Amino acid sequence: MARERIVTGNEITPEEDQVFITLRPDSLSEYIGQNELRDKLEVTLEAARQRGEAIEHVLFYGPPGLGKTTLAHIIANEMGTRLVATAGPALQRTGDLMGILTNLNEGDILFIDEIHRLSPVIEEFIYPAMEDFKVDFVVDKGAFAKVINVPLKKFTLIGATTRAGLLSAPLRDRFGLYYHVDFYPAEDLARIIIRSARILNTSIQPEAAQAIAERSRGTPRIANRLLRRVRDYADVKSDGEITEELACKALDAEGIDSLGLDNLDRKLLQIIIDYYKGGPVGIEALGATLNEEVDTLVDMVEPYLLKIGFIQRTKRGRMASAEAARHLGLNFPGKDTQQRLF
Repeated sequence: MARERIVTGNEITPEEDQVFITLRPDSLSEYIGQNELRDKLEVTLEAARQRGEAIEHVLFYGPPGLGKTTLAHIIANEMGTRLVATAGPALQRTGDLMGILTNLNEGDILFIDEIHRLSPVIEEFIYPAMEDFKVDFVVDKGAFAKVINVPLKKFTLIGATTRAGLLSAPLRDRFGLYYHVDFYPAEDLARIIIRSARILNTSIQPEAAQAIAERSRGTPRIANRLLRRVRDYADVKSDGEITEELACKALDAEGIDSLGLDNLDRKLLQIIIDYYKGGPVGIEALGATLNEEVDTLVDMVEPYLLKIGFIQRTKRGRMASAEAARHLGLNFPGKDTQQRLF
């Protein structure tokens, strides 16, 4: 079920990836939103350029689809250097990382997505590379084993993670710069949608862009995905121009409501409110009731519901809010009912 959701920032198809690359801004001046982060990054990059140095190692953390990879590419463009991209799960052997590190030139950027999923062996191997720009490589085995010290050119490691809490303290401490990438307000998303529509040669009214933005869950990746779905609907059902009425009809047909909730979101909230009397209820129980993986609920469903205040995490489990019940048109159990039940 989760893999079919269009309002998740986690999963993208290869086709989508190619489209998103064309929509990606190339410089900080083109980047929309995250104003505080952008201002800090601008100062950091300018200072590094003035000194002719590589910037410190950078860690971007936050929910998926908010532009962490885009920011890594922008840093490489702004610094005029090459970016080499990989992902934590792809680095299984020290030899894999050794080949990448020894081929980096001065000032190059190594971008590791999902860096919290590095294996302990790879993590230990990367410490001296980050700190002293050298690696100790073991050749042969047993009595014939010897350690070769390999110097590296000064590079910048940019890590991206959706689960900063899973990073080990030694790895986290080796990053000099930490940036939290947060959900976007609808106004910024509307500007992103208008820019993307222009690149896609699609005519869109400002009110339509705002309507799509309000259903995009604060996430640019979802905003661009919804824009493409609405564009298809406009091409088939109308003359291709996206109006507010047409955008709402298209997204209603996709099962995405006015706040960007889809069937899985609504089902989760309904179960907490109706079946578990508003909560609290453990995430494992919710996963079993919904027949969904717990990780799916934690990574792909909960972040936005927490952001808009529709659920709360407590020591005893998840609780739904009265606002969530009102949005779904459900009766919300009162405090007395909850106290009797729990």
